Amino acid sequence: MSARGSNLVLLTGLMCDHRLWDFVVEDLSAVADVSFGDLFRDPTIGEMADRVLAQAPETFAIAGFSMGGYIARDVALRAPDRVSHLALLNTSARRTSDKDLIRNRRMIELASARPFTGMAPASLKQALHPDRGDDQALLDHIQAMARGLGKDVFLRQMGLVREDGLARLNEITCPTLVVTGDADRLRTMTEAEELAEGIFGASLAVVPDCGHMTPLEQPARLVELMTEWLADA
Repeated sequence: MSARGSNLVLLTGLMCDHRLWDFVVEDLSAVADVSFGDLFRDPTIGEMADRVLAQAPETFAIAGFSMGGYIARDVALRAPDRVSHLALLNTSARRTSDKDLIRNRRMIELASARPFTGMAPASLKQALHPDRGDDQALLDHIQAMARGLGKDVFLRQMGLVREDGLARLNEITCPTLVVTGDADRLRTMTEAEELAEGIFGASLAVVPDCGHMTPLEQPARLVELMTEWLADA
């Protein structure tokens, strides 16, 4: 056990694996026993949440990034007696829009018909702060996760339908941290504010000089925020 004796489950985003947390996991492991949720084998958010719960310790804090934030919220709602803390990073509680559903179906059709070679370079650049769009080391890090997960995971995760969760935010009662980047181009500031305002007592942290990929772009600041969050009784 760690010195603090707490458990922390980390959930990744679309086509990201445990390497999303490479720059923060050593520091977080100094204050909690860290494990990673499996979001790679199930076709729905509910089934993903059930798998996370089945594999998680009896009581634990949970942090979900982007897509993982949807699963983390579902876990907290399904097992409020087991989840001690909730962190929602660069995520939302809004449903998948009709426009995104159409886009996702088209991407599934295209990907099904050809070999999977990773994410489109333009999508990778969009996930980073505008000043980091040419950071090849970060781009390669993100692309390596996608290629490592492969086509089957891509098809499953692209097929996820995210339901509107705004009405149930008030059911979450554990200490909650909401994090967004000041230049996140994939999730809006309004979406982060909706989460923070909807969950009683939640705190909102806006990370400067940061796009969507907070764990990779601003790891030191994220460690500070999450260490303070874990200490909140």
